[in-house]
Amino acid sequence: MARVAARLSTDGERSTHPVDEVLPLPKLALYGFQHVLAFYAGAVIVPIIVGNALKLSPEQLVYLINADLFTCGIASIIQAWGIGRIGARLPLIQGVTFTAVSPMIAIGLGAGGGTAALLVIYGAVITAGIATFAFAWLPAKAFRTVMRLFPPVVTGTVITVLGIVLIPVGLNDAAGGLGSPDFGDPKNFAYAGGTMLFILILMKIGKPFLSSISILLGLVVGTTVAFLLGDAKFGDVSNSDWIGVTTPFHFGAPKFEWFPIVLMLIVMLITMVETTGDTYAVGDIVGKEVDSETVARALRADGAATALGGVLNSFPYVAFAENVGLVRMTKVKSRFVVVAAGVFMIVLGLLPKAAAIVAAVPHGVLGGAATVMFAMVALAGIQTLAKVDLKEEKNALIVGVSLAFALLPATVPVFFTKHMDPDLSSLLNSGVTLGATAAIVLNLIFNGLGKEGAHDAPKVELPAQVAAAGDSADSAAAVPAPSGEGEEARTPAS
Repeated sequence: MARVAARLSTDGERSTHPVDEVLPLPKLALYGFQHVLAFYAGAVIVPIIVGNALKLSPEQLVYLINADLFTCGIASIIQAWGIGRIGARLPLIQGVTFTAVSPMIAIGLGAGGGTAALLVIYGAVITAGIATFAFAWLPAKAFRTVMRLFPPVVTGTVITVLGIVLIPVGLNDAAGGLGSPDFGDPKNFAYAGGTMLFILILMKIGKPFLSSISILLGLVVGTTVAFLLGDAKFGDVSNSDWIGVTTPFHFGAPKFEWFPIVLMLIVMLITMVETTGDTYAVGDIVGKEVDSETVARALRADGAATALGGVLNSFPYVAFAENVGLVRMTKVKSRFVVVAAGVFMIVLGLLPKAAAIVAAVPHGVLGGAATVMFAMVALAGIQTLAKVDLKEEKNALIVGVSLAFALLPATVPVFFTKHMDPDLSSLLNSGVTLGATAAIVLNLIFNGLGKEGAHDAPKVELPAQVAAAGDSADSAAAVPAPSGEGEEARTPAS
């Protein structure tokens, strides 16, 4: 009786979880575009950094950015919409992982730079993507055993680390963009502060609709002000082509070399922890329980997107923590908003001129909005850690020491650049890598593998009106949520 009641509203109709709600088209477009704007800087920064390090031409760099956006769109649709048992069916945006930047640069420079280096990188990316996809199809018992490596103390720590590591990225944008001639100019901080203040005012007003598009409005208003003051340049828009189609293996056939492949496999192990943490975090935010099958579907989407990225001239993909923060801020839970964002990204990937318009958002404006979102990512991790007994000294040590390791690369970069083997440095010179690795290892030392099924058999509370409609005491109790493919029928927790 309880299970039936959980799936029905008071008028006898099947209830729809907010995650599965298809919003009106104007709202889908608006909220989806907001996700794109919030995500854009993170999406393009990886190809920009890697392309510049490999000494690619401006035309090749533009192609990399378009290929990245195009593949991001496809990957996000796979993750949010779902294809069979692939995709978490949660509002998760897929983006190129920052964790892979240093290893890819090391691989590329070792291969001599230029497009020849890209071919070696793509060989490693395709292999790592296929391996990740295969891993996520392990038998249920074996997969659950592996997932016991990632209890809340680990996933919460990793999400917190992601937020803390990303906040400096937002602050660098607020300062004008690392390496720009006006980096640190007070004018950039004025744009960032003004944008942040505008967003916070909208959030303070408390109107649900205004709050839900606060990031989008902040970026639009900030860019408009910068344009009126002569600090937003749209000259590149006229110089860009209208159409730019991404074709498989544009730079040539990929090359498969053992060391780059091993390095990329290690990167994907870290991204699996990221995606696992983000999946649990967004599940908490939208009020939908996440079990091992949901995580497996999310990781399959990661693997498929990464392999596809190698084919379409892009890089490894992960569930993007930045947009988890946006979901929390806006409280827009529908996964179809992410599908709409995926469509926008595909269009931007095909229209370099349209992408150039979005790229014209000044760094200061973007940094103001990004800093707010990245702080919310860290908060999502802290909320996950709130479920952990931190009065237990061993759990407190896991969190504290992992955070310390995560800050090492940013605090003492010389240790990695001058006193470590370049190959090893390319792997370890990452706060996310060190923080995640420390959390997993310390958890194994202090807690072992924990109890099997810690994340399974989730419970959801019945809505009050449904509980009241029940004719037995157990209809008001928490009931087991359906797992696997039936997950879409779950009742909201709120």
